[in-house]
Amino acid sequence: EVQLVESGGGLVQAGGSLRLSCAASARIFDDFVIGWFRQVPGKKREGVACINSSDGATYYADSLEDRFTISGDNAKHTWYLQMNSLKPEDTAVYYCNAESVYIPTGYWGQGTQVTVSS
Repeated sequence: EVQLVESGGGLVQAGGSLRLSCAASARIFDDFVIGWFRQVPGKKREGVACINSSDGATYYADSLEDRFTISGDNAKHTWYLQMNSLKPEDTAVYYCNAESVYIPTGYWGQGTQVTVSS
């Protein structure tokens, strides 16, 4: 089974930047979507950004105000979430998800903690 491993989280001051990475242990699917999600204790997991593996199309949550950028290297099985101008409300556990475009199956990483201090 494919494993997704997130890294790059940590503690940063408000206004700072972090780059999260999501590495897959093997080739995932022929066509897939990589998504970044985040979750705060007691709240539902919310989508942050996603990228289509075949055409590179991206989508972002409206609330991000263009502060985050998703990218990836399919050949290296690695995807990134560049987060700039971080705010305390961005504090959450960030998860990477890979979903097949054609079949109802996917994978989740274990999450990486991002903490933004004010």
